[in-house]
Amino acid sequence: MPVSSKLPDFPWDLLEPAKAVAAAHPGGIVDLSIGTPVDPVPPLIRQALADASDAPGYPLTAGTPELRTAIAAWVASACGAGGAVGVLPTIGSKELVAGLPALLGLGAGDVVAIPEVCYPTYEVGVQLAGATAVRADSLTALGPDPRVRMIWINSPGNPDGRVLPVEHLRKIVAWGRERGVTVVSDECYLSLGWETTPVSILADEVSGGDYNGLLAVHSLSKRSNLAGYRAGFVAGDPSLVAELLAVRKHAGMIVPKPVQAAMIAGLTDEAHVAEQRERYFSRRVVLRDALTAAGFTIEHSQAGLYLWATRGEECWATVQWLAERGILAAPGAFYGPRGGQFVRIALTATDERVAAAAERLS
Repeated sequence: MPVSSKLPDFPWDLLEPAKAVAAAHPGGIVDLSIGTPVDPVPPLIRQALADASDAPGYPLTAGTPELRTAIAAWVASACGAGGAVGVLPTIGSKELVAGLPALLGLGAGDVVAIPEVCYPTYEVGVQLAGATAVRADSLTALGPDPRVRMIWINSPGNPDGRVLPVEHLRKIVAWGRERGVTVVSDECYLSLGWETTPVSILADEVSGGDYNGLLAVHSLSKRSNLAGYRAGFVAGDPSLVAELLAVRKHAGMIVPKPVQAAMIAGLTDEAHVAEQRERYFSRRVVLRDALTAAGFTIEHSQAGLYLWATRGEECWATVQWLAERGILAAPGAFYGPRGGQFVRIALTATDERVAAAAERLS
């Protein structure tokens, strides 16, 4: 049986009918369905890429020493990790999410816990490994099942922008250690806290400076507009990172050397990150006010690139309502059954398109 036949339909293919309706609007479509950056790549990053473009040899799977140093320094500063962590560059974050269960040797008979409402690729990665995914937001719901080998957490959350408090993160870490379960935290939106400050699972106040069994996934796609570069990394338990490196060497899963140079530039400069934050903040204010005035309720959304909004109806009805106004949103059903009455509104559109959406909502 082909592997593809075991997987769900690619979610965004299902949006094509609504996209066609939105595109027919006289003012053109405002696509708020996918969180793809639209703002320019910062000049210093483009320059670093260009300067490193004469790269005829194979790059290091582990990353250059300079990149590993830059990642480790960023993790210490941004994540509050006071000890020595293992670090490894990845080809964006999605390929790591999709491949991680298999890379860690999980398979038939193993269980991976994922959030009730979450990024679809968590479940896809479990399916690709031949393991079983279980949706659970509480540790109690998982019970004493010895088959649980890994747990995904996501804070700030995609799609709902939920931020997990320090106390909850500590409980998850303690729970994982008691059972020998690997805890993986998707923290790709860590720098985009709006109503609260997200905390990394690697922070000393959560981990106690012990990274055993812990991995944190990060990306430069959103903070530095590098989705087109495919630039991400994983950090945490040195032994787990070494295991991932060994497998990725065999598989040729290597970040191109010019992209590694661009990552160094992106990780060692915070000025461009602050500028991009301001852009997203301004767009968030416009969209949140417009959605609220139009009768939507916004839940969670304390951080990240999205507003998690509902009109108290089935999500596809809301998608259609928005499409008739030239606005495309992602239905909450993409992210799990609990999202059935929500839509995800991305902040990743130009100021002009965001203003157009707000006007149409009014």
